[in-house]
Amino acid sequence: MLTTVLRGLAVASLAVLPLTASSPASAVETLPLSEAVNRLPVEAESRDGYDRDAFRHLNTGDDPSDGCNTRAEVLLDEAVEQPTVGSRCRLSGGRWWSYYDQMWVTSASGLDIDHMVPLAESWDGGASG
Repeated sequence: MLTTVLRGLAVASLAVLPLTASSPASAVETLPLSEAVNRLPVEAESRDGYDRDAFRHLNTGDDPSDGCNTRAEVLLDEAVEQPTVGSRCRLSGGRWWSYYDQMWVTSASGLDIDHMVPLAESWDGGASG
């Protein structure tokens, strides 16, 4: 989970980066984050044609022969205490730290790790293209 959070922060900082520099390479304008965010362009969104099944988010993972999809692989990688891996990569036991709400989670089903941005929001914001 920490890796996912750090990746999200890196992406956010890259999105703001163009707003912190003027055209000339020698002139640099530093903005407070709130002002930089307010300068981001806002465009109309559309949910037309959205179909959640169009996104292949639970694939076969790195090793299709082990039965673990990407979600299970992330859970295994991020576990503080490793879960038991059963048939068809069913996870039981284990323990994870949730950085979002500062709580320990002891059930893999209690974790949402599939995407940082809801698929419908991604679609509305341009994934449809």
